[in-house]
Amino acid sequence: MPSPTTTRTAGTKPAPAPFFTRRTPGGPPGLALFLNAGDPPLPVLRDLVLMLDDEGVDCLELAVPFPDSVTDGPVIRRSARRALERGGAGLDDVLAFIADVRPHLNHLRIALLADWSHSLKHRDLAATTREIAAAGADGLLVHALPPRLRATHLESAAAAGLPVVTTCYTKSPPPTQAQAAAQASAYLYLVAHYGRSGTAPAAGHAALAQTVTALRAHTTSPIAVGFGVSTRQDVEAVGAAGADAAIIGSAAVAALERAQDTGTDVTAAFRDFVRQVLPATPHRTA
Repeated sequence: MPSPTTTRTAGTKPAPAPFFTRRTPGGPPGLALFLNAGDPPLPVLRDLVLMLDDEGVDCLELAVPFPDSVTDGPVIRRSARRALERGGAGLDDVLAFIADVRPHLNHLRIALLADWSHSLKHRDLAATTREIAAAGADGLLVHALPPRLRATHLESAAAAGLPVVTTCYTKSPPPTQAQAAAQASAYLYLVAHYGRSGTAPAAGHAALAQTVTALRAHTTSPIAVGFGVSTRQDVEAVGAAGADAAIIGSAAVAALERAQDTGTDVTAAFRDFVRQVLPATPHRTA
């Protein structure tokens, strides 16, 4: 398997491609990892992203860092604070980063997460959506988008050819779940329970099967489950619930935090983490 520093030849920038296409009935779920751009610094993050592609990770949810997120636990909030204090990880910086790395990726998809108030509020939404698509992002998740702007956001994304990630909670009212599922064109992010990132549902992720089944009636897009997913067993439980993919956030960010705090090689340490959480396949059992 090539190392993350292997020289690659950049080709024509690909159009946004489907997420989690390797999911087969009864097979292992796909895997998405959340990271804040700028933590680690972007030059190190580039090597790390190439490593994720080499290791077969399906999706990187790459956030433009923003402060004091009410939906995130302390691990992700510390990560965002580190990135903001370093500087150089605003929306324009992150789009330049995606434009640089995206042509070198063979499998990994990048879903950009941008907070409405911090990154988008003072920009023209349609123009910015076109810029995000042009940079090579495969999908867009807007955090804390005002409901009154949802239709405009969906129209802008459709015009730009940019798939959108929508979200709902397991406890959201059925009409809300149905709407989120119907509007997902990249994937539907099913939040496993109401709370902050890093906390798990009391009944476990396998108990989400009924919710996943109900959502299938409203969408043909993949369904990914996040919050409280931190181990291979959690990832496999998400797959057992019928979801297409599991999303790991706090545990992934914590692994990076440990490597940076101890002066360990970040990419090597994170490769070890990835290999511990990727679900087993006939070709990968450890």
